[in-house]
Amino acid sequence: QVQLAESGGGLVQAGGSLRLSCVASGNIFSSLIARWYRQAPGKERELVASITSYGVTYHTDSVKGRFTISRDNAKNTVYLQMNSLKPEDTALYSCNVFNSVRGSYWGQGTQVTVHS
Repeated sequence: QVQLAESGGGLVQAGGSLRLSCVASGNIFSSLIARWYRQAPGKERELVASITSYGVTYHTDSVKGRFTISRDNAKNTVYLQMNSLKPEDTALYSCNVFNSVRGSYWGQGTQVTVHS
């Protein structure tokens, strides 16, 4: 079992920045792919960014150049640095970690609200 705890969300003005953190329990984090998802009210959940255990990253087009995913395996933590935030980035952001052997685990989410 892996437990995830997200933090770093909040209310920010458009153009501002936030850094989300997701800390995983246990000792298998380094072998897991880590992903950030978001879900806005009335919309489907979407993948925002992912990072493999080797550090290969993916960012969805709408956040490229503004958001950066990273990880610190020594701290069992994945981060999402969010710059130049827009009102359309408002959503519940959730962390997910998985691999084909260990399964998939989700955090409770952290709310990000961007006001204009």
